[in-house]
Amino acid sequence: DFLLTAKRDMAAAKRFFDKAMGANGDPDKVAMDKSGANKAAIDAINAGRDVPILVLQVKYLNNIVEQDHRAIKRVTRPMLNFKSFRSAGSVLAGIELMHMIRKGQFAIDGADAMSFADQFSVLAGIVRPV
Repeated sequence: DFLLTAKRDMAAAKRFFDKAMGANGDPDKVAMDKSGANKAAIDAINAGRDVPILVLQVKYLNNIVEQDHRAIKRVTRPMLNFKSFRSAGSVLAGIELMHMIRKGQFAIDGADAMSFADQFSVLAGIVRPV
């Protein structure tokens, strides 16, 4: 899951965790970098729970997540910059959607017979109806 925000603060991190946990369920443990905002958000979530989420802030455990960002960075780097936050959100949502299709993270009826481009069109129509 991804969430693009203008600031990387506790409120943004909490929105991301709420969105991810709503879609995927509550995790037993979370591996993250040394970001204070992420740690504060998990601490706030843990405050209202009987069984707290275990936080692992070990540099090398987060490599899978960081490697996942390489593909997005490779695509956006030649663009040099986005003119607005809104355009960045639209472009990144499309890139993330295509990346998730390639990784097989979406289940669409008849996806086996469709190309990646056709799957993208179907999903983009669901996400942003014309």
